[in-house]
Amino acid sequence: MKVVVSIGGSVLVPSVGSDRVAAYAAVLEDLEAAGHDLGVVVGGGPTAREYIEAGRDLGANEIELDQLGIAVTRLNARLLIAALEDSATPVPPEDHETARAALQRGDLPVMGGTEAGHTTDAVGTALAEYVDADLLVYATSVPGVYDADPNEDPDATRYEELTAAELVSLVGDLEVDAGSNAPVDLLAAKLLQRSGMTAAVVDGTDPANLRAAIDGDHDGTTILPDES
Repeated sequence: MKVVVSIGGSVLVPSVGSDRVAAYAAVLEDLEAAGHDLGVVVGGGPTAREYIEAGRDLGANEIELDQLGIAVTRLNARLLIAALEDSATPVPPEDHETARAALQRGDLPVMGGTEAGHTTDAVGTALAEYVDADLLVYATSVPGVYDADPNEDPDATRYEELTAAELVSLVGDLEVDAGSNAPVDLLAAKLLQRSGMTAAVVDGTDPANLRAAIDGDHDGTTILPDES
């Protein structure tokens, strides 16, 4: 199976350290050994937010702040590359063409961000569409997609399945409300809808959930293509 994984920076590197990165690397290596072709995109997490906050205080504009965040995502990607050793590309690919070429060689590309205005969820979704992946997995800090922000509403209900169109509608509604937390951003959701791929949104704080998503036996949310 060809799988692209978008790993939130807050779950891969909640603080700068090696434990969670090593755990993810072990799962990815096991999946590769089982015959899966993998591509990975890594987010910036709290470290990126700290840099962005400092840059904003210093008067940086939004494009400059995006570039700070992208730089951090690539640092996080390099940590995962170090843990994966020879199975991964030696440096994070900076565009989808380079990542696809790595997959075609049998290497594991580990990307960060690519350009201002695009989240790493969107980068991962575009990569999955570009390489014609069988499955896209979003490993997030929230265990699935909910009808409200579970951090704010204790009665929020998790969806077991959604269509891509339903995800687009839900994410759009959530982003209208200040302080809401969507596990997948709107651009990524629209790219997913366009692609017709199946995706899974799982709790990334446990790397084993990545294996469960690929096995089709996870406790998150499955996003299905819209009906023809």
